[in-house]
Amino acid sequence: MSGLLVAGTTSDAGKSLVTAGICRWLSRRGVRVAPFKAQNMSNNSMVCADGAEIGRAQWLQAVAARIEPEAALNPVLLKPGSDRRSHVIAMGKPFGVLDAGEYATGRTALAGIAFDALADLRDRFDVVVCEGAGSPAEINLRAGDYVNLGLARRFGLPVVVVGDIDRGGVLASMFGTLALLDGADQALLAGWIVNKFRGDVGLLRPGLDRLAELTGRPVLGVLPWLDGVWIDSEDALAAAGWAGQRARATGRPLRIAVLRFPRASNATDVDALAAEPGVAVGLTADPDQVAEADVVVLPGTRATVHDLRWLRERGLAAPLRARAEAGRPVLGICGGYQMLAGRICDELESGEGVVEGLGLLPTTVTFAAEKVLGRPSGHWRGHAVPAYEIHHGSAALEEESPAVEPFLDGWRRGSVWGTTWHGAFDNDGFRRAWLAEAAAQAGVDWSPSPGAPGFATLRESMLDGLADAIDEHLDTAALLHLATHGPPPSLPLLPPGHPGGHPGK
Repeated sequence: MSGLLVAGTTSDAGKSLVTAGICRWLSRRGVRVAPFKAQNMSNNSMVCADGAEIGRAQWLQAVAARIEPEAALNPVLLKPGSDRRSHVIAMGKPFGVLDAGEYATGRTALAGIAFDALADLRDRFDVVVCEGAGSPAEINLRAGDYVNLGLARRFGLPVVVVGDIDRGGVLASMFGTLALLDGADQALLAGWIVNKFRGDVGLLRPGLDRLAELTGRPVLGVLPWLDGVWIDSEDALAAAGWAGQRARATGRPLRIAVLRFPRASNATDVDALAAEPGVAVGLTADPDQVAEADVVVLPGTRATVHDLRWLRERGLAAPLRARAEAGRPVLGICGGYQMLAGRICDELESGEGVVEGLGLLPTTVTFAAEKVLGRPSGHWRGHAVPAYEIHHGSAALEEESPAVEPFLDGWRRGSVWGTTWHGAFDNDGFRRAWLAEAAAQAGVDWSPSPGAPGFATLRESMLDGLADAIDEHLDTAALLHLATHGPPPSLPLLPPGHPGGHPGK
């Protein structure tokens, strides 16, 4: 057996979840399957058991495949620190910084790392389901591409392209994707998958038939819009699936406002809060909503000082201070926790030196060159709390005070809580106990719903739902044949694609 590359007409077309669904579907058939993404650009990441950092989406896909997550599944991870600079993680460890202007020339070493990782996985698994990045039709980047068709060409992988019909123009974008490719790349593109469809597929059928006729590639199926699948988003807060969730309990919900930081990272921390019945989570940059919410969360960020400045410019500092003075809960996680400090000493991430924090916790945060990566665990109120941590900044208590008590690896003073630990709220007992205490501080009558599913159970049900959709709506026999036999021979060339190979290949 070999593999398959799942590409997309656009970012957020659904490649990550389709890949996860295929992995779970294959795993249920007894196939030893692994996911792979040569390069991911995301500030949502996870720490594996061996301390390697990979994209959160690849971690979820490993869970879907029922294998242990490892660095080889996402050998290159780019974490944007600004619009023009990304921090590079290679095989799970810090590798350096890549500026936008260096991207075209700086990929050779990264490509080698990615190719070696995929070759290793192919030796160990029956099928490797690869996920592309962005669009394979980004011909401005094709010469050095090792994520989409550059990867497919290297390993002879068949490519299926996913299109998001909810955005509109999906048939044109599929046709145009193929037409922009050269002949050798077109020879690998073997089929189409329409994603996020709502309505009667019969109305779409004439367009699908015409697309297959014009391109010489079959439409392998139409996946419906899946309302119940939204956890572990690859993108940050702007695309967080929980933003549209409704509290599913009678009575007044516990309202949680999450600050919409420009450089938000590991926003998946809030997924578990949104999954709890009777809890309504929303994103905001509105001072009035910060003042009115029952609980406010400052999530992680890839740029603490930058986003703290943004917070102040938006007028959010004053309502946060007012909340603390009134005993109404504020929670900071990782970068959000760092902002709660009295002082932030940062010569590394922002280079701005000593910066005044919000002063809501009596701590000083110091940034160090060595990144802390780990899988810590602790206890709170009798509940076990395994978690993970990814940070350069560490907080130290400025003064001992009976008003300050430990909270996981951080501190709590009154209604202000802070920790660097990610994933803590995935733990059902801890999450529900903390929510109940925060609700009491906010004066809201909230308690956990008896019989509500745990978060891990919810994640599993979503992955099984994805696999069910793959099984029901896709031509799985054709999909499996592609994965095990490679692209079919003599796929037709669609003009104006150049009949020869890509220049320089």
